Amino acid sequence: MVLGIQIGGTLFGLFMMYYSFLNYKRRQFTKKEFAFWSSIWIVFVLIAVYPPVLDPFIVYFRFLRALDLLVITGFMLLILISFYTYTITRKNQVQLETLVREMSLKGRKK
Repeated sequence: MVLGIQIGGTLFGLFMMYYSFLNYKRRQFTKKEFAFWSSIWIVFVLIAVYPPVLDPFIVYFRFLRALDLLVITGFMLLILISFYTYTITRKNQVQLETLVREMSLKGRKK
């Protein structure tokens, strides 16, 4: 029996696949990025439609429910993405400061 959350998850996954395709067509994603995100959304839809696919992981990691596995995995991914975003932002900040400093020094020499 299909639950409302499964329908919502499937629709969300399909929408995100379509959105990834739009970004690829707008040349905002490379082929590799599009393939990566498409595979992520396909796995998301498969898990939404057929949750028992998680059973081997639940047994191996000794979780009581599939929701526990999904919540912990979600938090880990959220922390990973936040850290990655922070490092990229920090790198851009340092590059911008260096660029502004160089432009400022070139302006003073004239």
